[in-house]
Amino acid sequence: MHPHTVKLTLVKEWIHNVYQALWDHPFINGVVPHLLTVAGFLLALFAIARLISDRRQPSNTFAWLLAIAFIPYLGVPLFLLLGGRKIRRLAARKARLCPIVPGTRPSPASESAISRVLMLNGASPPLAGNRVTFITSGEEAFAHLERGIREAKHTIHIMTFILARDATGRRIIKLLAQRAREGVKVRLLLDALGCFPSSRGFCDPLRKAGGEVVRFMPALPLQTRGSANLRNHRKIAIFDHHTAALGGRNLAIEYMGPTPLKRRWRDFGAIVEGPAAGLLNEIFLADWCFASGQSTDLLHAELPTTAPATVGDSEVQIVASGPDVEGDPLYEGILSLVQQASRSVWIVTPYFIPDEVLFRTLAVQARAGIDVRIVVPARSNHPITDLARRYHLRQLQTAGAKVLYYGPGMSHAKMLLVDEQVGLMGSANMDLRSLFVNFEVGMVTYSPTEAAALSRWAQEVFAQSKPMPAPPARRRFFPAVAEELSRLLAPLL
Repeated sequence: MHPHTVKLTLVKEWIHNVYQALWDHPFINGVVPHLLTVAGFLLALFAIARLISDRRQPSNTFAWLLAIAFIPYLGVPLFLLLGGRKIRRLAARKARLCPIVPGTRPSPASESAISRVLMLNGASPPLAGNRVTFITSGEEAFAHLERGIREAKHTIHIMTFILARDATGRRIIKLLAQRAREGVKVRLLLDALGCFPSSRGFCDPLRKAGGEVVRFMPALPLQTRGSANLRNHRKIAIFDHHTAALGGRNLAIEYMGPTPLKRRWRDFGAIVEGPAAGLLNEIFLADWCFASGQSTDLLHAELPTTAPATVGDSEVQIVASGPDVEGDPLYEGILSLVQQASRSVWIVTPYFIPDEVLFRTLAVQARAGIDVRIVVPARSNHPITDLARRYHLRQLQTAGAKVLYYGPGMSHAKMLLVDEQVGLMGSANMDLRSLFVNFEVGMVTYSPTEAAALSRWAQEVFAQSKPMPAPPARRRFFPAVAEELSRLLAPLL
């Protein structure tokens, strides 16, 4: 036998003997398991205490309690990793980063009940003097984004949840790098999880050209409790502080591109010019300072010192929501809008998993004769959310709501229109993650012009949708179990 083989055999035997001796030791065999049990029990108690102390929806609390109680070795670590919802210190610090744009004054819409509910939960007041253009196609969205990048004279600020390594992503990075070389200040803020494949080497051409690229809340290593779960879902692009784009589109070919694409998703967005664009710029800079660690003096040095020019007659209210805001303004605003509806509530959303209060409010309004319409894709890109939504949609359909399945492809659009007067659009889905966990941004419109435009677009979506099929008289066992499990775990999705 070769000497090296003999040595390797002896080492293996020694390791085995040491392992066996340790395992047979009375302390290891008798005390350590008890210590691990006690430690696990204490961690579970700690997790439950933190869970109860957080301001959560009952369904979310119940789902986490089930996970912690029945599968503690999985539930406790997952809660410690993913269970965060609000970062109080972040909310306090970032609140100071978002003053009202100098020289602006609230619009008459500030006196409405909806705007007051939003302001009480941390949103800025409505502002007049804006011009809003809704963007309904991916080609139009890309053209506006490209034009904004090419025509910017001083600053380009873009944040997105997804930057894909595809033709659309490469073209945007190339164009941003070109503008950075020309002396324009380019900042690109990427969610660390959503942009995981593209946040490093893919963006190097922009970095080498002098642009800045920052990742928002890297999932690993953890920055704060729950940072792996708290994702920046906001999509904003601001040019020279006075023109902004927002909505649901990520920077990927299925959302936008220079030429039509058969498999492109339906989505919705807006171009905003005027004072409201300044508020979106403040939200970007607040997120940028947090993610980059740069001084907040950056914010004060770059913000305009004069009142933004009035460019139109639109009254809009910018609403940021998430772990950096004390309340839940988007959720409270949606609930208030639905409760105050007197004629109609139209909802277009890719994912529909409401909390119990919003779900019951929609059902009550439908029974009262309000025209409640909910449009979801016939089949979304997340099958588990399609399972989780079925119960709510069936119950609302029974209550008298019109549930519509959008048919030609995937719909990723997010829009709420009440009484064809007040609208809400932005990055938030109608689900628990968007309304209570993610960093999101929305825009409430109060002007008749925007209401009419939203109504026309919604009617187009309705025309391309079909009523949800009636449920079978008797559901099959395994699909029913899968649906119930998905609904039970929906607060954790």
